[in-house]
Amino acid sequence: MLAAVLGAASLAGCSSTGGKRAEDRAAAAEAQGRAAVSTPKWTFAMVTHSGDGDTFWDIVQKGAEQAAVKDNINFLYAHSDEGQQQAQLVQSYIDKGVDGLIVTLAKPDAMKAVVAKATKAGIPVITVNSGSEQSKQFGALTHIGQDESIAGEAVGDELDKRGREKALCVLHEQGNVGHEQRCAGAKKTFDGTMQNLYVDGTNMPDVQASIEAKLQADKTIDAVVTLGAPFADTAVKAKETAGSEAEIDTFDLNEAVAGSLKAGRLGFAVDQQPYLQGYEAVDLLWLYRYNADVLGGGLPVLTGPQIISKQDAAELEKYAERGTR
Repeated sequence: MLAAVLGAASLAGCSSTGGKRAEDRAAAAEAQGRAAVSTPKWTFAMVTHSGDGDTFWDIVQKGAEQAAVKDNINFLYAHSDEGQQQAQLVQSYIDKGVDGLIVTLAKPDAMKAVVAKATKAGIPVITVNSGSEQSKQFGALTHIGQDESIAGEAVGDELDKRGREKALCVLHEQGNVGHEQRCAGAKKTFDGTMQNLYVDGTNMPDVQASIEAKLQADKTIDAVVTLGAPFADTAVKAKETAGSEAEIDTFDLNEAVAGSLKAGRLGFAVDQQPYLQGYEAVDLLWLYRYNADVLGGGLPVLTGPQIISKQDAAELEKYAERGTR
C-alpha cells in the first residue's frame, strides 16, 4: 500500500487520498487570482501526520494553498498518520528536488533522519503544528503552531474555572507526543483528577464506545476533553447514550464545533488557528527563499492557544463555515 501512496505522491505531488482534492482547490484558486509577486515559480511541499478525513488538516491545507497562490508557489501536499510512511513521503519530495519543505513532527523519532537529509541537501524546512521542542534541534528554520504543554495548561485552568472535578482526556493517536503533552499540561494545572483514555482515532464507533463505557462506569466524570475537532461530536453522542451529565470540551475548531458551541452542546474549544499555520509556513518559506528572512528569533511562532466559548462562537462561525477557522 505504501508503494501506491508514494507512487501517487510522485505523480500528483500529494497523497493518494487527499492530493487530487488539493490540486483541484489550488487550480481553482489560481483561476480566481494571480500571484502578488514576480519571484520564480518555486515548489514547496507539505507532509503532515494527518489521517484520512481529518477536517483540521483541510484548514491547514487551505491556508497553505492560498498563500501559495499569492507567492507564486507550486504547492504539493501529502500525508500519512504512520511515522515511517510520513518520512518516506518527505524523502520522495527530497528526491524531486523541491525548493522548500513543511513538515509536522508528531512522531519525531521517525522524522529526524529525513529532516536532516533535507537540510543537508540545502532544502529549507519549516515545522508546523507538532514538534516545537525538536524543530530547532532537527535544523528547521522555525516552528509555527501552539506550545502543546501551554495549551494543555490552559485547558486545566479553564476546567477549574468551570468547577469541574474529574475529567477524561481522550487521546486518539498512539505515539503522538503533542497529544501526550496536551493531557500532561492539563493535569498539571487542573485541581481535580484527570485520567487518560486511549482510543483508535481511525474507528469512530470504537471511539464512541470507549468514551461511553467510561462514562457509564464512572458517573462522577464531569468533563471529557477530546484532542481534535472531529472527535467532539462523537464524545457528545457517547455522553447522551451513557446518560452522563459531563461537559464535553475539545481542542481545535471547525464548522461543526462552532455550531455545537453556539448551541451549548460543547463547553469550550482550544483554537490553534490551523489556517494560520499553513498560510504562514508557505509565506515564511517564500520570505526565506526571496530575502533570507527568518521569524521567531530561535523560538516558535505561536498561533495559540485561544479558549473559544459559546459567546465567541457566533463571531467565528462565519469563518468556520468557509473553512478558514
